[in-house]
Amino acid sequence: MPHVLVLNASYEPLGVVSMRRALILVLNHKAVSLEDSGVTLHSATSALPAPSVVRLTRFVRVPFCGPVPLTRRALFARDHGRCVYCGAAATSVDHVIPRSRGGQHRWDNVVAACRRCNHTKADRHLTELGWRMKRPPAPPSGLAWRIIGTGIKDPRWRPYLEPYGGADQLRAPQWGEYEHHDHTEAHPVPLGRAHAAHPATVRRGEQPEPLSA
Repeated sequence: MPHVLVLNASYEPLGVVSMRRALILVLNHKAVSLEDSGVTLHSATSALPAPSVVRLTRFVRVPFCGPVPLTRRALFARDHGRCVYCGAAATSVDHVIPRSRGGQHRWDNVVAACRRCNHTKADRHLTELGWRMKRPPAPPSGLAWRIIGTGIKDPRWRPYLEPYGGADQLRAPQWGEYEHHDHTEAHPVPLGRAHAAHPATVRRGEQPEPLSA
């Protein structure tokens, strides 16, 4: 069943819930529908357009959420589903400083990578290979990452999420739905070489539902 984006009364994104949960909120006048999903639900006596985005009628104070959880879906969303070394479709996770050499599993040391680059890099540093990245990895920020990090997508949500961070990810083709295949002709960018010479340079589940019906 499709998911529904839930906004606070102040329009800040809170999370995603099931369509059934969203309908209960709307029917109990605890939320109003802002966008229809295009799906119509039928009962014995009526038909009701199912929402894609709802806004709560009363403001809910949300406790401090802390940093965005480091998950595979969130990581691939941050890196646009592309290998940070060569630009091919990402299929795996790599630690820039290998864990065997003291690297930690955190946002500023983890990147999306293709199978070929991950295998070639192994437990070596980038300087040992003469590789470089366009930009150093960093933790994502913004309320929109409550949604982006789940990997659940709906293009109708974009106008409500873009003001709260992750605009680049939200504008990506098909909003982060990437093909996972190998690009055998793509190679990492060596140190000291312009990006123009590089042949490759030319998304679980619902968040907890704290809302009471």
